[in-house]
Amino acid sequence: MDKDLENLPKLAKDALQENKKYFQRLKRRTPKRLDLLMQELHDEEFERTDCLECANCCKTTSPIFTEKDIERIAKHLKMKVIDFTNQYLQRDEDNFMVLQSAPCTFLDESDNTCFIYDVRPKACSEYPHTNRKKFIQIADLTIKNTEVCPATYRIVEELKRRLPQSGSSKKNKT
Repeated sequence: MDKDLENLPKLAKDALQENKKYFQRLKRRTPKRLDLLMQELHDEEFERTDCLECANCCKTTSPIFTEKDIERIAKHLKMKVIDFTNQYLQRDEDNFMVLQSAPCTFLDESDNTCFIYDVRPKACSEYPHTNRKKFIQIADLTIKNTEVCPATYRIVEELKRRLPQSGSSKKNKT
């Protein structure tokens, strides 16, 4: 097991409060260059990260399946939408369609490849969403993803180094 992945739950838990405060400050005063910086950090991280070495997202969580995802995957599997839905999906507490079980049914755990990679859900193809436009809108999701994805954890840590958010509001309280 990857050393980062092995330590990830503790690392993410230890950084949780700091990350929440960091992103709260970032939301209050979001730099115009944040999306550009996140794209840069994302690209740098994924030049040295091979998701096939980890696949923790596929092993522990479920993506949200949109109607388009369901139709595309069912067609690929030569199944009727209703049959695909009944066999693989369920509604979660937020009323989203998600997998019935983890690890993902479509994950080959022998090499961490995906059986439906070319038609995978949008949520999978965009994961961990660290290069998304209007990144600040998904800060809470990103914090949650630091518990699952070592690359996300490293991106957030590097963001905090490159874009420090001082507690400047404390200075004004005299």
